[in-house]
Amino acid sequence: MQPHFPLAAVVAADELKLALCLAAIDPALGGVLIEGPRGMAKSTLARGVADLLDGGRFVTLPLGASEERIVGTLDLDAALGEGRVRFSPGVLANAHGGVLYVDEVNLLPDHLVDLLLDVAASGINHIERDGLSHSHPARFVLIGTMNPEEGELRPQLLDRFGLKVQLGGTPEPAQRAEIIRRRLAFDDAPEAFLIQWQNEQNTLRQRCMDARQRLSAIALDDASLDAIAQRCFAAAVDGLRADLVWLRGARAHAAWRGASQIEAQDIDALEPFVLAHRRREQTPPAASQPPASNQAQQPSQQEQGEGQWGALPPQAVAVGERREPPTWPKKP
Repeated sequence: MQPHFPLAAVVAADELKLALCLAAIDPALGGVLIEGPRGMAKSTLARGVADLLDGGRFVTLPLGASEERIVGTLDLDAALGEGRVRFSPGVLANAHGGVLYVDEVNLLPDHLVDLLLDVAASGINHIERDGLSHSHPARFVLIGTMNPEEGELRPQLLDRFGLKVQLGGTPEPAQRAEIIRRRLAFDDAPEAFLIQWQNEQNTLRQRCMDARQRLSAIALDDASLDAIAQRCFAAAVDGLRADLVWLRGARAHAAWRGASQIEAQDIDALEPFVLAHRRREQTPPAASQPPASNQAQQPSQQEQGEGQWGALPPQAVAVGERREPPTWPKKP
């Protein structure tokens, strides 16, 4: 098996590394969506997650894969040659216990993205087709990447990704140089590079294993849920998936810290990952005053005679004109 660049040796990208570790601790979070331009080492980071899992398996979804290739289908050789129904496993079965990596997930047909997210959340792949009824476990860490310049995912599909990390900006010159140095060292002598980073990688792997073991002992308490519900309401998110993912993610973060219960810092740490693709922009209230350019053209209420009941509008009188008072007929 080709060695993966160790996640512990990745320079910077601390937020993304944290999100990937949380997904490795609790794959039921629903996967991680990484958004960013080309050349940001998204695939390198995704491959590094496989080493944090017990199986260490890394499966890439082939470009142009059909639904049958992904979920599995009827074994035609067994059906025709032996006259019996037998299941032929697909990509989801191969990814069980490891990482399923989907590059440019925004370019996949919507129904395939929906299918992948369904299985990632449930951990079960169920097939009903061609007279075949079969189910098998498919628990994996789903990692999708996308370049927004090449198209967006529909909001309904975005919401189904548990966490999202947006890579922006460019590394500082010193970081850029260190990234290149480590990449060249890995490409020139992968085994020596892995030995050099073995202690740090083992520490990271052990931390994730310990967090997975203590995860179920950490309560999803009401106080944390109430705090999360308040924040989701303030962010005007649609649906309730954000609340559930946030609570489970906060528990994973508490396990990552080695804590026995969810605390405020765990809730705070998950906020950018959970709301990055779910927060709705608040529409500012319409201005009550007309634009300044129009104010000079519109007469005031007093000029229009509004508010002065029975008053007549003023009439212009020419300068120098003298009006005689009215004469009344004398009494006879």
